[in-house]
Amino acid sequence: MPEGFRFYGLRHTGHTLSTRSGVTLRDTMVLLGPSSEKAALIYQHSDEERQEEVAAGLDATVRKVREEAARKAAEKRSGTDLARGE
Repeated sequence: MPEGFRFYGLRHTGHTLSTRSGVTLRDTMVLLGPSSEKAALIYQHSDEERQEEVAAGLDATVRKVREEAARKAAEKRSGTDLARGE
């Protein structure tokens, strides 16, 4: 084992990796066994890379919703708009 290795650190690693893979807090609790949400959160860590992934996911979601709303709005043009070529 590397110097400074502690088996206890594996719990932190397991929680963090499961969260990064998209597992919910409840799933993490079932998989890794903490008795409460507070205990599970103690072991989960987030870094800058993960925050960038979260931001990119939110951005993609917002863009998709806006594009869908624009598409629906375009489909609901009035007869007058259609006659004008708008």
